[in-house]
Amino acid sequence: MTEMTTDSVVLLHGTRVLHLAAEGPKLDSAQSALDLIGHVWGHEAEMLAVPVARCGDEFFDLETRIAGEVLQKFTNYHVPLAIIGDLSGHLAESSALRAFVHESNQGRQVWFLADLDELADRLARR
Repeated sequence: MTEMTTDSVVLLHGTRVLHLAAEGPKLDSAQSALDLIGHVWGHEAEMLAVPVARCGDEFFDLETRIAGEVLQKFTNYHVPLAIIGDLSGHLAESSALRAFVHESNQGRQVWFLADLDELADRLARR
């Protein structure tokens, strides 16, 4: 799949998903999460798909608590979130992150997935 240069809304198994472009502001704070939740609502989408490139390295360092703060905002506002892309480098460095990703992927609110095809598969089973 080619990298997107603009945000777009895609319909995946009846769910309107706002898929962010690879380039743009980082998802790196509670405020950036709130900004993106507003962006989702402004596009009348039901879910947000964020490329891994839009998450700073600090996001994947659980000691910073950035991921927890960000994901809590999406949970509080009932906006499902999918982080899309290759996490292998981050996962290799942290057993805590591997456990966090595994646990998130068991739920319905936040998923860490390889690509939009995997997201479509998840939504088809939901």
